[in-house]
Amino acid sequence: MANKLKLEIITPDATAYSEDVDMVTLPGVEGQMGVYPQHVPLMTQMVPGEIIVRKDGHDYFLAVGEGLAEITGDHIAILTDLAIAADHIDEARAEEARQRAEARLRDKLSDDEVATVNSSLARSLAQLHVKRRQRR
Repeated sequence: MANKLKLEIITPDATAYSEDVDMVTLPGVEGQMGVYPQHVPLMTQMVPGEIIVRKDGHDYFLAVGEGLAEITGDHIAILTDLAIAADHIDEARAEEARQRAEARLRDKLSDDEVATVNSSLARSLAQLHVKRRQRR
């Protein structure tokens, strides 16, 4: 198992992913972060974006929301409010959510409402990015 990482992605609803993988790329607050086996222990904040999972020579893509990642030499535990594999993303629904959020930002909102709408917008943009990547 020294050449693998156990990746677990947990959302409020369920365990979204739990497998042994070769490498993971996370969307961190400072940018994308690559994690290989034997990584130095670390806890970091994640932003909405894309997780790239390398397993058996193939890349798999997931859209994720905000969260925390705990990294050890052989394990990555991610707690997030959203995790959807690319093939499970409904592009039309994500596009509608993006349009609703952008329209809502044009309204007069409180600071709390702006933060909530921006968070929703970031999650829908992450889903659209991951889904549209499949067509490239």
